[in-house]
This record gives sequence, C-alpha cells and structure tokens, in this order.
Amino acid sequence: MQITFLGTSSGVPTRSRNVSSVALRLPQRSEVWLFDCGEGTQHQFLRSEFKSSQIRRIFITHMHGDHIFGLMGLLASCGLAGNRQQCIDIYGPKPLNDYLQACRRYSHTHLTLPIKVHGVEPGMIFEDRDYRVVCDRLEHRIPAYGYRVEERDRPGHFDAKRAEALGIPPGPIYGQLKQGLQVTLPNGCRVNGADLCGPDLVGRKLVYCTDTIYCDRSVSLAHQADVLIHEATFAHQDAGLAYERLHSTSTMAAQVALGAEVKQLIMTHFSPRYAPGNDIQLSDLLREAQAIFPSTTMAYDFMIYNILRQEEKTALPSVL
Repeated sequence: MQITFLGTSSGVPTRSRNVSSVALRLPQRSEVWLFDCGEGTQHQFLRSEFKSSQIRRIFITHMHGDHIFGLMGLLASCGLAGNRQQCIDIYGPKPLNDYLQACRRYSHTHLTLPIKVHGVEPGMIFEDRDYRVVCDRLEHRIPAYGYRVEERDRPGHFDAKRAEALGIPPGPIYGQLKQGLQVTLPNGCRVNGADLCGPDLVGRKLVYCTDTIYCDRSVSLAHQADVLIHEATFAHQDAGLAYERLHSTSTMAAQVALGAEVKQLIMTHFSPRYAPGNDIQLSDLLREAQAIFPSTTMAYDFMIYNILRQEEKTALPSVL
C-alpha cells in the first residue's frame, strides 16, 4: 500500500500546495483509490506517475469545495480518455450524487465512463476478499466522514519443504494449503494447510480524517492503525479559530493519534496563514505535534509513504 499526497493545503491552493487529495496505490491490483478531489487534482495526476485509468474508487469526505471542485473535471477527463469498461465507484455524503448530476446537466457534460455513486452512512461501505472500508461521522460545520481502509490478514509463509517431506506433490494443491485450507490427499490423509504456514500476515490499516475538530469518533476510527492521515489546519496558538471553524490544531491531531495508539501520524490540510516568513510556520506545528506524539510527520505535495508489513520494513524505506 502506497500513499501519495496530491494536495495538502486547506481552503485555497498555494504556490507549493494544492487543495485536498490523497491517492492510495494498491500495486497488486493495479488500482488507485482517491480520497477527496479538490480543484486541480487532475493536474496533480499529470505531474505524478499515476494514470487516470487506474482510478477505481473515490472517497469524498464532505461537500466543501476544496474537497470536491476537482471531481467533475477529473471524471470528464477520464471519460474523454475512452476505452474504459470498469466502473468508478464514488463514495461520499448523500448530496454528492445531486451535485454531480447538476454539474453534468449545466455543463452539458456526457460521461462516457461508467460511474456509481454511493451515499455513505457510518459503518462498512465496501468489502471484498482483500479489503474492507468503514466510515464514521466527524465533527465539522457540515456532515463529514472519515474513512478506514483495512487490508485483510493473509496466511503466513508456506513451508514447501515440509509439505514435500510429507509426500505432498507440488501442484494446485499447494495453492489450497497456502490458503490454510484442509485438503484430503489421494491416499486419504487429511492435511491442515494452517499447519504448514507461518503466522498470519497482519493486514495494514490506513485512516483518513479531515475536516474535523478533535472528536472521540476519530479516535475510535483510527484505533491501532498503521497510518493516520489527519488534518492539522491550525497551530495550537490558534485553537480559538479551530473551535470556531471546527477544524483541528496540530495538537488535536496528535492527541487523536496518541489516544488511538496508531503507529504513524501524517498531518495535512494546513492553513496558508503559516507561510514562510510569518510569525508561526509549519515547522512550529510539527514540533507541537511531536511533543505529544513523536511518530508524526508533515505531508507535502507529492510526498510518498509506503505502508509496509512488519516483514517488509527492513527491505524498503517507509518515507521517500
């Protein structure tokens, strides 16, 4: 699982940061899942190594413009690219479908690609054999949702030498045993595949929370996640603005990470008020958060973060 930040500013873009969008690459499936789609996201795609044809699912947190103004343009461009048969599933607040229909109607846009819009409610919104996605309400001025992506646990390393010693011939039967299934051999013996596999490979967990002020539901949603992406619009000194606008400070994001016992916090969605040369700068927000939760880093546009399994961590750096 690989995260790429396509936009890390709040409200409006800056010269170095576009508005909200995060891409999750699932290499084994050749898919990209997108979280939020602020204005200019398709331009960020052009500056990255992604292809729009890889987009399979889009998750929208809420209906504020800096999170959705790029969605219709991206879908229109995907349609113009043509030759796409696979549907794009879009998840978000219930008004999202009305918004897209109005955009299509008033811009006279004919989408040639298949899309399906899912109005979300707290709970599980997607699952298949590899992943499940759940969401919950956050605390913002309008209905907003956080998302949790969970990779399912997988059977551990299959001991082929031990299987061979038991007289099990290589072939399709190995595939069943690798899945931990019980198999009856031609000689009538029953073999439990779980006995030939190492400990399960624990699935990775990613949580995305923005826009929101600190709330207990964020902590519950992020429980023991490998990575929590959480907004940090304001510095602790500007907590009054955070409460007024129902956004988080750097310290609130860190408190969520600490309470949820996550492994890594990545802050994003920064106010442009902390530009270089101002009294408070983004480096101050990072120090504030790290004082509470040391495993904190600060996202920037086109930053890549690899969520690694425990057995992979010695083979590949986590931040590139």
